Amino acid sequence: MKVQWLEKTKEQNLYEQVAERLRALIGEGTLQPGDRLPSVRKLRQQFSVSISTVLEAYRLLEDEGLITARPQSGYYVKHILPVPPALPQISTPPPRAYAVDTSVAFQVRAAMQHPEIIQLGAAISSPDLFPSQALNRLMGQVMRAEPQKVHGYGVPPGCEALRHEVARRLMDAGCSVVPDQILSTNGTTEAVYLGLRVVTQPGDTVAIESPCYYGLLETLAALHLKALEIPTHPVDGISLEYLETALAQGKVAACALVSNFSNPSGHCMSDQKKKQLVALLNHYQIPLIEDDVYGEIYFEAARPKAIKAFDTEGLVLYCASVSKILSPGLRVGWLVPGRYQGQVELLKIAVNVTTAIAPQLTVAAFLANGGYDRHLRHLRRAYQTQMARMTQAICEYFPPETRVSRPQGGHVLWLELPPHFDSMILYREALERQISIAPGIIFSPSESYRNCLRLNSGLLWSSELDHAIQTLGLLAKQQLARQFLAQTHESSS
Repeated sequence: MKVQWLEKTKEQNLYEQVAERLRALIGEGTLQPGDRLPSVRKLRQQFSVSISTVLEAYRLLEDEGLITARPQSGYYVKHILPVPPALPQISTPPPRAYAVDTSVAFQVRAAMQHPEIIQLGAAISSPDLFPSQALNRLMGQVMRAEPQKVHGYGVPPGCEALRHEVARRLMDAGCSVVPDQILSTNGTTEAVYLGLRVVTQPGDTVAIESPCYYGLLETLAALHLKALEIPTHPVDGISLEYLETALAQGKVAACALVSNFSNPSGHCMSDQKKKQLVALLNHYQIPLIEDDVYGEIYFEAARPKAIKAFDTEGLVLYCASVSKILSPGLRVGWLVPGRYQGQVELLKIAVNVTTAIAPQLTVAAFLANGGYDRHLRHLRRAYQTQMARMTQAICEYFPPETRVSRPQGGHVLWLELPPHFDSMILYREALERQISIAPGIIFSPSESYRNCLRLNSGLLWSSELDHAIQTLGLLAKQQLARQFLAQTHESSS
């Protein structure tokens, strides 16, 4: 961008002229969605205006929805779809508890393991997005610095260094906890398992959002627990009215929710709703297992608060990990058990004594050395860009009736097609073409959402990925066309 002198006129203030120049660059495509705008200082020099003028221009463009500010990172061109797709409808699951059958999910998960398959079904990220070299270097340093400690059993709560760093990070989520209130776990999955195990008995019913992450359903099945699906809005989460009815009827022993950017629907509960949820649970003395694994992968403004931030009675068992941010293979997670701490620690000893020490110390070192926040900023930009490009491709290639979620964080998309669509047919046809998807029925114990599917946007965008979405869209159109012809034939015969 060349230096351009601006002068105030009767028609336009200086900040309006700056905004107009930037608006033109965005409209012409010189500045692309996801691009970082020049710094305030640099733009001041280029236009020879004051810093306050530049800030006012940026505020104007932000109000127009063209750019967005990211904390400690600057201003970026916003991803805007010409015509945003319609949102999925609020879910309406059957009003009864179900025993969980995970046989279909097991088949789908097994098919995801083949390396030649394009992984649009698994909620995984491209390895290139993780700081593997830095983690490998830190692990080497840890192994050399603590050669005996890393090969010991350690203690059940986990390494103090990691728990200290986690307590510090949780301040951003609105939680005030000390290291002694945190237990290290083998990822979020073990944290959720331990939490559910101490607050339920086999045969109990657990209230879940609907659709629900199939990994949670697998845990419920392993613990011989029933699941009660609660209607869930695609933007702000579960219906508190339906949940209260279930609690009042004494049907529920515990709740289990993904609080921020839920998998698969991508919703994020508002702070007010989280506060109301905690008050409701306190009234009925019902524990909540909170999975906040996506909480730090937000696209706009600040990190959303955890439900745990509003917990006043220790009923919220908070679970999270670095699996979606740093490395799924390190298996480093944590649990803040609240009033159930003693029971959880005893169960942890019985299950696997402790979590491996070397990965804990490695993650602690990465959290402490200042690189974590820089990595997070890069990761959020990548996920947001990938999700926007995938949404655009879905709008271009899928049937026009397709509804798509609009998460403000995380890296999964939930698609809803016409009621008679069968995502299991699409799953099998796609798999024949080396593409995996997650069919909707694996996200529901009642096998609802047959007309829905989840797609993973954690992979770096490529022509191969674009072609895969195009193939899925074509298969979906063909299925709907076959159904239309069959219905036409039936009505004419």
